[in-house]
Amino acid sequence: MQDRWITDWEINPRFPLFTRANAGEVLPDPASPLAWTFLWEGACLPGWRDAALLDYFANEPHELSETRMEAVGSFGGYLYISGSATRVFAHRAPGLTTEVIDAVYFGAHPDVPPYVHEDWHDNPGITERMGAWMGGVVMTTDLPELRDDRDRAAAIRAGRPNLSTWSDGELVERARSLLPEIRSMFRRHLAVTAGSSIGPGILGAIAEAVGDPSIALRLITGVGDIDSAAPSHAMWALSRLDPTSPEYKAGFRQFLYDFGSRGPNEWDLRSGTWETNPEMATVLIDSMRGAADADAPEIRNQRNVVAREQTTVAVREALAGNPEAAGQFEAGLASAHAHLVGRERTKTTVIRVIQEVRAALWELAVRHDYTPSTMCMLLADEIDAFVNDPTEFRARLASREQQYLELFDLDPPFIINGSVKPLSQWPRRSDAAPAVPVAAGDVLTGVPGAPGVAMGRARVVLHPSDPMGLEAGDVLVAPFTDPAWTPLFVPACAVVVDVGAQVSHAVIVSRELGIPCAISVLDATRRIPDGAMIAVDGSAGTVTIIDLP
Repeated sequence: MQDRWITDWEINPRFPLFTRANAGEVLPDPASPLAWTFLWEGACLPGWRDAALLDYFANEPHELSETRMEAVGSFGGYLYISGSATRVFAHRAPGLTTEVIDAVYFGAHPDVPPYVHEDWHDNPGITERMGAWMGGVVMTTDLPELRDDRDRAAAIRAGRPNLSTWSDGELVERARSLLPEIRSMFRRHLAVTAGSSIGPGILGAIAEAVGDPSIALRLITGVGDIDSAAPSHAMWALSRLDPTSPEYKAGFRQFLYDFGSRGPNEWDLRSGTWETNPEMATVLIDSMRGAADADAPEIRNQRNVVAREQTTVAVREALAGNPEAAGQFEAGLASAHAHLVGRERTKTTVIRVIQEVRAALWELAVRHDYTPSTMCMLLADEIDAFVNDPTEFRARLASREQQYLELFDLDPPFIINGSVKPLSQWPRRSDAAPAVPVAAGDVLTGVPGAPGVAMGRARVVLHPSDPMGLEAGDVLVAPFTDPAWTPLFVPACAVVVDVGAQVSHAVIVSRELGIPCAISVLDATRRIPDGAMIAVDGSAGTVTIIDLP
């Protein structure tokens, strides 16, 4: 095992703290060299820097590198989020605290070091600009520009040419031509993501003030129009049809056109999607077939809508004598709903354009008898040389792929603070000691994700393409979840996740599908035996072991 991977970064001493929190649902696996250097360093991270400097104003230009923006890091090939950058954001933002931002990103993880203040964190000018931005976020009730971006992504998909007729150079040029689009859309994604915590924060403070902190979660459940939930609804409709029928076949073709950009690890160009591997979608549709019509996502969601509306009325009544608090509540509620919808919309939009980059580069790989995985071992600055002489790279990329695959056995530390150990010293998944077993009556505590209580047999699933016998009424126990997992929420009665936070995409989707969800339940997939009877309280973030198999 090499001690350093070819795409790894150095740590800027100003930003020493990093976490896999939230990063694990974006890039759960080591990023392929092409995805990281071409897509992320070439488009996504510049868009993130644009958002930090021009939208929510958290930083000065000299604080963030133009090429390796300090809001993230790459270590062992794994994406990390900068805990230092999020803490600086919280310290500078009026009304936020580092404790609040730590709870959002780190959850209940025990290894989080305390915040250490440095003089440069203080910046009154930035705080003033952030205050104005936050005021605008609170007053936001709609984000029509996101619909424009969505339409633009749809037009790019509709305009996909017959790539098989294009030259190698034209394929590369098409991929490169989409990077500015991705940069712009990713900027919007990060700006909306930054704003998506403000409304819920206001609701949380009001919930505390009225004496029931649990209502904050109910107020942002069942908000509707969540783009990332749309594939699950479409799959449910397909699961009601005979898979041999013309209606199903036509519907499935339309599904792949509409949602084929989604899939496990969809932010990496190396990863297959539902379009490139339709069987992954078929497996998820089949997992829904045993569910009763009464378990339709729309029906489950309606229960959450009713609970949200009832809770909203109750809070309004409680605040009737306090016009200032009532006004804050209404603004926070509208802003939270707009930004939660917007966050999922922006992500869906970006992913759809990334699929067009993937389609062009995969065509280049196949025509030269490379697997897409092997070609994704290229670095961005090697692409033109590859086009000039693809054969010359064959041995080099095969060797690099072998080294890359070794990274999958590494167990990346959840927290990195100040320095990165040589990769040869990272723990191996294959050497992991058995987890501490659970006993009947044990209660595992995580973080509330989506409200509700449910009981069922635990089904430990480690990859969404292999549901491992998940049946209607089971509890899905997963290491993490990204949107490719969310169709499995439909047959499940509840979801338990090893790591995650309340701002994660899958949690937002679970609230729309009416599924109780407990997140950041450490080692749940290793401690809970498959087949155990468990009870999940999504409002409390707890899992109770009822009976062992």
